[in-house]
Amino acid sequence: MIRTDELQRLPVRAALPALRGALDDGGVAVLCAPPGTGKTTLVPLVLAGLVGDAPVRRVVVAEPRRIAARAAARRMAWLLGEKVGGSVGYTVRGERVVGRHTRVEVVTTGVLLQRLQRDQELAGVDLVVIDECHERHLDADTVAAFLVDVRAALRPELRLVAASATTDAQGWARLLGDAPVVEAEGVSHPVDVVWAPPARPVRPPHGMRVDPALLTHVAATVRRALAERDGDVLCFLPGVGEIARVAGQLGDAPAEVLQVHGRAPAAVQDAVLAGSAGGARRVVLATSVAESSLTVPGVRVVVDSGLAREPRVDHARGLSALATVRASQAAGRQRAGRAGREAPGAVYRCWAEAEDGRLPRFPSPEIKVADLTAFALQAACWGDPDASGLALLDAPPGGAMAAARDVLTAIGAVDAGTGRVTERGTRLARVGLHPRLARALLDAAPAVGTRRAAEVVALLSEEPPREYGDDLAAAWRGARRGGDGYAARWRTEARRLAAAAEALPGTPNPAVTAPAPPARDLSRTPTHDPAAAWEKGAAGAGDERVAGFVAALAFPERVARRVGDGTYLMVGGPRGEIRTGSALNGTEWISVAVADRPVGSGHARVLLGGHIDEDVARSAAAPLYSEGDEVGWGDGDLVARHVERLGAVELAVRPLKKPAPGLVREGLLAGLEEEGTGLLNWSRGARELRQRLDFLHRHLGAPWPDVSENALHARVDEWLEPELSKARRRSDLGRIDAGQALGRLLPWATGEATRLDALAPERVEVPSGSRIRIDYADPEQPVLAVKLQEMFGLAETPRIADGSVPVVVHLLSPAGRPAAVTADLASFWRDGYRAVRAELRGRYPKHPWPEDPVGAEATRFTKARLRR
Repeated sequence: MIRTDELQRLPVRAALPALRGALDDGGVAVLCAPPGTGKTTLVPLVLAGLVGDAPVRRVVVAEPRRIAARAAARRMAWLLGEKVGGSVGYTVRGERVVGRHTRVEVVTTGVLLQRLQRDQELAGVDLVVIDECHERHLDADTVAAFLVDVRAALRPELRLVAASATTDAQGWARLLGDAPVVEAEGVSHPVDVVWAPPARPVRPPHGMRVDPALLTHVAATVRRALAERDGDVLCFLPGVGEIARVAGQLGDAPAEVLQVHGRAPAAVQDAVLAGSAGGARRVVLATSVAESSLTVPGVRVVVDSGLAREPRVDHARGLSALATVRASQAAGRQRAGRAGREAPGAVYRCWAEAEDGRLPRFPSPEIKVADLTAFALQAACWGDPDASGLALLDAPPGGAMAAARDVLTAIGAVDAGTGRVTERGTRLARVGLHPRLARALLDAAPAVGTRRAAEVVALLSEEPPREYGDDLAAAWRGARRGGDGYAARWRTEARRLAAAAEALPGTPNPAVTAPAPPARDLSRTPTHDPAAAWEKGAAGAGDERVAGFVAALAFPERVARRVGDGTYLMVGGPRGEIRTGSALNGTEWISVAVADRPVGSGHARVLLGGHIDEDVARSAAAPLYSEGDEVGWGDGDLVARHVERLGAVELAVRPLKKPAPGLVREGLLAGLEEEGTGLLNWSRGARELRQRLDFLHRHLGAPWPDVSENALHARVDEWLEPELSKARRRSDLGRIDAGQALGRLLPWATGEATRLDALAPERVEVPSGSRIRIDYADPEQPVLAVKLQEMFGLAETPRIADGSVPVVVHLLSPAGRPAAVTADLASFWRDGYRAVRAELRGRYPKHPWPEDPVGAEATRFTKARLRR
């Protein structure tokens, strides 16, 4: 029996006429309704004609998470007085509960993506609701873009609703072709905000790490909320690990402690969503899944840790994972609103009020920060490899798409030239996994057996708990015998993957046993066929070899070779460290499945990996293999070698006796860049020429050349040839006359080079007749160091560079010691000379010290010499 009273209480009812009108007019609409209004449950029932007088339609509702899809289907079936699988069903990865008479099917966005790729017309579906689109999950954005294409090209009659829990819906409206925005009012009670920052500063999140001190504070805040407020407490934490830690600290709390996240057993999820039994208080520890996707009844208090998990990827190092970040202001509002759904409530925010304004306004769209390999494959399968024609709120970043295409090309999923999907790429996309894992499953199955390949890939698709250890084979054995929730999910996923691999056309279904790797000639170029690393018909390989092999296929750039005690170099470039006592330690080669970078560490930390040998490493990472002559700079001289390498890992090296001249030149250039042009022969004249040219470039500019190190490296062909190409070793560089080479940069073509001595003279003649050298070491202030008596009779400071730059005159005593420094000789004669004369006349009585230096005769001799 339909629960009419419950349906009548849902606030979204008031918006239904406007929503139906918008769909009748244009076929598209954006529905904005706060959590708890019935947008996820009542709206699909009405649009399907299961409630009210609407025509009968088949409706598909896309949810971002499996837990939300199951919960929505159960809630709708309950409202109809039915069981799931009747009028309402659901399909999530590995689970389908749908009957012949199902008219509303709730699916995850990932499932809908797979369905669209197989059947672009969505035959039999009349209307699609994309729920929680404000969360900006990548799958939801992609589904929306594909559905816009379907409506435009194939099925204009297909109706589409984008449902959002926030009022920021204008972007979605534009995306759907100026779709009408229908807003529903929610029932909102006042929520008191209690600012509850930790008493002492805590470390900010880094990677997946959360400061334990913050979690202890969150647990204490939950206890405080239980003491100060009535009702159930909903506490938001970033992930499963943090939920478990806080739950452990609340073991003796005066309430039942429940945990809600995507990995929680269905029975626990159902218990949380059913509400409290017998009036007992509850503390529900939840991830962001409870922000808008789920309704938890009985909640009067929210404790917000202020943290969330978002996908991040480091394209340069190939280590991608979820990262802990500060939750956005929009997420904070959503979380706080959960306390005011049924009655007035309160939110305890575990940060200072002053910090709130500095938080990001909205969560980062996943397309901006996530690994785009799976998205790029979906776009290629759709026929738009660069996604330029897709209706997306945010364009994918070019760098992330380029990195994704590199991965897809390496695994043979797209054509290297056009980027179009290959037949193999289509098969990989149909597995319903990240392309890396799909590649591992399909390529490993012929070699190690479908079941074993599926079991290892299932381990890689959801990282095992830390207590399973860092050895992939040991974790595999732990999952086989485990009775925990993870092991149950792993078994279900392994069965799904095995069935998917066997169902794909062209996928062999070999025996379960896996042959051992043969002893091959490792000097040969690696094959791109991974199965060739396994000899047919040999005895069965152990778990260690199979697990490592599958992981290597999934993450070929993380194949790593030991370079020190507990340290491994991955072929992609980064180094990884293994904990002391790990079963992986001491193995020559490993495949790294999971890694992170601790705060302040330059190396990755290997969290999960497998044993492999060099043969498997070469096979799995074959696209990264290279062989050739290399000439570089090391230990202060040229090093010429013939090198086989797998990415950053050197496999074999032998000395190269006669390297090609071009390689030698490149190696010498590397030496010049590393150690500088000081490797050349710089005579005093050469150094002074460089200083003079530097002076002219700074003060007069072109055509006088820039002679800085960077500029000289950039113009090496113009001034160091042909000597550089003739050089063969460091000592040859030392014989190159730098002054002669530098002279080639002078502006000979314009004739300006002939003015070098006039503009920046080596020496200037002073009144005594001496020619004194100018020191250009400081190009801003060239220095003329001259005995004071030799400057008598000169009223003004000498100037160079066409009279634009005065030299700094260092006036010396008869003994050659500094007596005065001036850039204004006239001012010195007028104001400073008298004091210098009084100080030095008695010390140097044999030298002239006239009262009027400007009118006196300059000399470099003593008074006696002058009289002769």
